[in-house]
Amino acid sequence: MKRVLVTGGAGFLGSHLCESLLERGLETICVDNFFSGSKDNIRHLLSHPHFELIRQDIIHPLFVEVDQIYHLACPASPIHYQYNAIKTVKTNVMGTINMLGLAKRTKARFLLASTSEVYGNPEVHPQPETYWGHVNPIGLRSCYDEGKRLAETLAMDYHRQNKVDIKIVRIFNTYGPRMALNDGRVVSNLVIQALKREPLTIYGDGLQTRSFCYVSDLIEGFISIMDSDNIPGPLNLGNPEERTILELAEIILKLTQSSATIEYKPLPSDDPIRRCPDISSVKEKINWMPKVGLEQGLQKTIDYFQEKLNLNNS
Repeated sequence: MKRVLVTGGAGFLGSHLCESLLERGLETICVDNFFSGSKDNIRHLLSHPHFELIRQDIIHPLFVEVDQIYHLACPASPIHYQYNAIKTVKTNVMGTINMLGLAKRTKARFLLASTSEVYGNPEVHPQPETYWGHVNPIGLRSCYDEGKRLAETLAMDYHRQNKVDIKIVRIFNTYGPRMALNDGRVVSNLVIQALKREPLTIYGDGLQTRSFCYVSDLIEGFISIMDSDNIPGPLNLGNPEERTILELAEIILKLTQSSATIEYKPLPSDDPIRRCPDISSVKEKINWMPKVGLEQGLQKTIDYFQEKLNLNNS
């Protein structure tokens, strides 16, 4: 039985990944320091005979024997990664060095969960993997943007210099159940505001675009890339259907049947105007395409938050 390590395994994406790996019969080790992850996300897995939880910060070395490493650990929402910017950089640099060192020692295949933020506020649209990006190296978001860019550098250098079998995946906006109530991301923000009948906050004019990928599609892409041979990447994973934030808000209002209004606020510093993946490479290499439509995925997400808010109010 393969042993798989998932750093950040108690987070939004990590918990879904752990669940999918266990369903495939893999022994799964979840590592998390619970800075932005939650034990609630993996509570249902704790009694599984092939699941193990280690509470540790990966900026400290970890010694386990594994066959695969999914390196997801890092706060991914601006509220969380800007809360302690230096810690975010340390996670992306020292944490990635520690996990790559572990992969080198155990000869494990290593997958880095990078981000579309490496493209910054892009001047090329949609963004192909060949685009080097347009990133502010000293801005409020740079602890995450540049941290992930450096994590990609480290992965490629370990691959070239030490022959570590790596995969780099650039994740575009992903949503679904188990998003944190307070993570400040656009889908969770708007859904919670709509359910509470509070004004939906739109930054700028709402015409900036994002692409929204449902979590099950992304996890399927993760595992398919990990199981592929000789494809180090980077590979974009996301939904190529571009939507404006205002359009997203209107769909959420319709699905929640909310009477909430829309409130406009100034656009945050370095917030990208357009963000949409070119997924032709991953489609060609592993035949991956997102399957879940936006309204279908949003309804599942709304149902999840409705239940969470009821629990919190009880």
